[in-house]
Parts: sequence; C-alpha cells; structure tokens
Amino acid sequence: MTRHIGKAAFEPPPDEVSVTYQPVEMLDAHGSWTVGRINAWWQAPDRQRWCRIRALRGGSPAHWVVFNPEYVLLLPQGGT
Repeated sequence: MTRHIGKAAFEPPPDEVSVTYQPVEMLDAHGSWTVGRINAWWQAPDRQRWCRIRALRGGSPAHWVVFNPEYVLLLPQGGT
C-alpha cells in the first residue's frame, strides 16, 4: 500500500457487509491527516478486514480499502 489510502474498485457481497458509523483520522494522498468516516466493514475470505471510508472534506465518495491502522486511526464514537 502507498503512503495514503488508495481507492479500490470493487464492492463486497452486500449480505456480508456490516454497516457502522465510525469516525476516523486518515492519511490522505498528500501525506496529511484528515477527518473521515468508516460506514461499513467487510472481512474477506482471506481474513483481511476491509472498510468503506470517505474523507469529510473534498466531497469524494466512500470507497473500499483494506483496513490498515497505520493509515486509518479509529476515533471514539461517543461523548464523555
């Protein structure tokens, strides 16, 4: 994987997708951290975890990527 979150051109089987709402910080194509959201998870047959993610700025659509905690940091979902 490159230094940023790259787009994947596929959709997993809908009945295997777990919908969620997870705030994240993600490394963008310019090497900067930006706020985003994971709105679904999927586990591939090879046990790799994928997430459907989008950056909040820029208006780009959500896309599927292999989850990598070095490039995507999960943030707390609730308040105090």
